[in-house]
Parts: sequence; C-alpha cells; structure tokens
Amino acid sequence: MKLTPEEAKPATTRLKRAAGQLNAVIRMLEEGHECEEAVTQLAAVAKAIDRAGYLVVATGMKKCFTDEPDAYDEKKLEKMFLSLA
Repeated sequence: MKLTPEEAKPATTRLKRAAGQLNAVIRMLEEGHECEEAVTQLAAVAKAIDRAGYLVVATGMKKCFTDEPDAYDEKKLEKMFLSLA
C-alpha cells in the first residue's frame, strides 16, 4: 500500500516537528545543558516519532479497508503495527 503525499502529510508534519526537537536536544547536549532537560526533550521526540508511526499505520489500514478491501494483507499490516511496539 502506498500513501499519497496528502494522506501522509499529518505524519510528515509530526516528523518535521520531531526533527526540530531532536536538533534542539543535540544543541542542548553540545552546550552543556542539564541532563534532565535533555531527557525530557528526548522523551518528547520519541513520543512524536511513535505517534507519526501509528498515524502512518492507521492511515494505511483505513486505506486498505476502504480502497482495496479484498487486497489487504493481514499479516503484513500486523507486522507493520507490531514493529512500532
């Protein structure tokens, strides 16, 4: 299954935001900020990436069930979903 750029836009927006947060964490570490601040921001980045992944899977599943209900591969979808766990 392929997502159109429009379908993927919410996930790409989240990932771009996460990339900005990650760059900020790198700067924090390079500048010697407190570890607690860096870890808090790293947790936020990880959560943003996880949410983007789930968004891609959810969008793909919706697309499979609505556009191609007879063509979806249940094992492939399950594997994709579990890879985020």
